[in-house]
Amino acid sequence: MKRYGNLWSQVVAFENLLQASRQAQCGKRYRPNVLVFNYDLDQELLRLQSELTQKTYTPGGYRTFRIRDPKSRLISAAPYRDRVVHHALCNIIVPLIERTFIADTYANRSGYGTHRALKRFTQFARSSHYVLQCDIRKYFPNLDHAILKAVLRQKIKCPDTLWLIDRIIDGSNPQGEGMEYFPEDDLAFP
Repeated sequence: MKRYGNLWSQVVAFENLLQASRQAQCGKRYRPNVLVFNYDLDQELLRLQSELTQKTYTPGGYRTFRIRDPKSRLISAAPYRDRVVHHALCNIIVPLIERTFIADTYANRSGYGTHRALKRFTQFARSSHYVLQCDIRKYFPNLDHAILKAVLRQKIKCPDTLWLIDRIIDGSNPQGEGMEYFPEDDLAFP
């Protein structure tokens, strides 16, 4: 398996940060925090670039709110500044790790939206007798972050990029208790 190094200069490049700020503001352009950031965009991006290169960047606090669509979900939104960093990182590493995804991975992939997922579901429904529709509750908070980091380290060997990935994962919002138990579970056998 190929491991990728020397990614950091691409992640912190001003052009990448500028593109990331455009991606992060998509659909949120007139929100107050986005307007404040964009008011002095060059200085904000230079400050962010400096924090990243000096490794003083710290993710901000998440804003947590509940939506009902149609069921109740707890949503954690990163500050706009952090979303710029997320997009900058993803612009570089997603093309490298996306090749390892299975063909039927549709979440958060360019060109793999809900219409394409629905079309594929229809193909499966017509060719199979049984279909399982499910949603994994609190998937990311319940995901073992040590395993996630280990999997990413199998593809990425750039220590600076891994520092940023660890910083983002460790700074994520836990959304309450991490592990959900069934009624019959106990501490020895969850």
